[in-house]
Formats: sequence, C-alpha cells, structure tokens
Amino acid sequence: MYSRVLLKLSGEALMGKKEFGIDNQILLHYAEEIKSIQRLGAEVAVVIGGGNIYRGVSNDQSVIERVQGDYMGMLATVINGMALQSSLESIGVYTRLISAIEMKEIAEPYIRRRAIRHLEKGRVVLFSAGTGNPYFTTDSAAALRANEISADVILKGTKVDGIYSEDPMINPKAVKYDKINFEEAIDKGLKVMDRTAFTLCQENNLPIIVFNIYEKGNLQKIVNGEALGTIVDNFAAVEK
Repeated sequence: MYSRVLLKLSGEALMGKKEFGIDNQILLHYAEEIKSIQRLGAEVAVVIGGGNIYRGVSNDQSVIERVQGDYMGMLATVINGMALQSSLESIGVYTRLISAIEMKEIAEPYIRRRAIRHLEKGRVVLFSAGTGNPYFTTDSAAALRANEISADVILKGTKVDGIYSEDPMINPKAVKYDKINFEEAIDKGLKVMDRTAFTLCQENNLPIIVFNIYEKGNLQKIVNGEALGTIVDNFAAVEK
C-alpha cells in the first residue's frame, strides 16, 4: 500500500512510566515495529520528538529564552535519534542518523538527495534536530521532511487509536473520526499535529494516518493497506 513512509514518534512516550529519560522496552518496541515494515520492503524515515528530555520553554517566567529553549529541544531529538539508531542496529537494521544541525562526529548533515539515496538502499533514515530552526515543532519537521523525500504518507504513532473530538483519556464519550479532511481538522482545532504541519501536508496532498503505535503489528497492518486509526487528507468526508 505504501512504499515510502515517514513515521512520526513521540519522544515523551519513551519515558514509559519513568519521570524522564528512556525506557528500553519502549525503545525496543519502536525498533521492532520499524523492522517489521522494513522487511516488507517499505522505505522508512523517522522523526522522533525530544519531550522525554526537554519539552521547550512554555513558561513566560523561564530564565531561558524561547529560541535558546528550542535549540535545546532540537538537541534532545538528536539524543533520542542516537538511542533509536542503536536499538535498530542491535536487531540488524541498517540506519543513518541525519541532523539538521551540523554535528559531524555523530550524525550526517541533512542533504536531501543523500537521504533519499539511503532510503533507496534500504536504510532506515532518522531525521533529528527538527528543521534546524527555532519556532518549529517536530510535527512541522516531519511534514517538511516527508514532503522533501516524496513520502507516500506520514504515519503518526500515538497512545490512542486515532483522532477524537476531545481527549478520550479525559472524556470517554469523545467521538473517534475514521476519516477527516485537513480543513475540518484545522477548523475543529484538533491538536494531533500543529497547524503548520497540517497546512504543509494539505498544500501538497500528503495524507496523515494517526494510529496506536503501542499495539504490536499495527504499523505492519497499515503499510499493508488495512484501515486503522484516522486518516487525514484533502478528500475525506468526516466519518465517525
């Protein structure tokens, strides 16, 4: 169904039940799920957040200015990228860690054509350091990189099984959408991805599928064409 995908993963979820840092079991679960679709022949790129290490500056009283905080968050994504790279290679998956901020001792600089060539050679490409610019989230970075590499779809792995009208963890009566178009997702203020990411995908007709990454085998099912989670594109009428 999809030959080239960009997988967006939560860094915060790497904490598991810890207060910060990385839970090795979740890290290995991510790696095994990625390996399962790579073995099908899918070309896989990954963007992972850094919320388990640093969530950025949201407090107006913080002594850290916004731009500095955003760069700190970018560095956190590089740490998570290194961890995921090690986890993937421990189970026999070839990878390349690519950073939008130059740090040649640990990651390749981002060069679009080189990244695409890595994908064509069957390597999992891990994009880190966001876009390399402050004020942009890793959601925006995922949308940007997915469009640059001509991915077929963005797969956003979350802890719930799709997009809901409200947070289902807070309101158990929240309505799940099977399909929704970008315009409605933006109008309804659904905070699955930020507005910049939604708009970039909308303008380039790049669909997003939001699904539960923690259910083993879900990633493989989606790549094989099974309907799971919620699909966001330019054509869907809202389905509940």
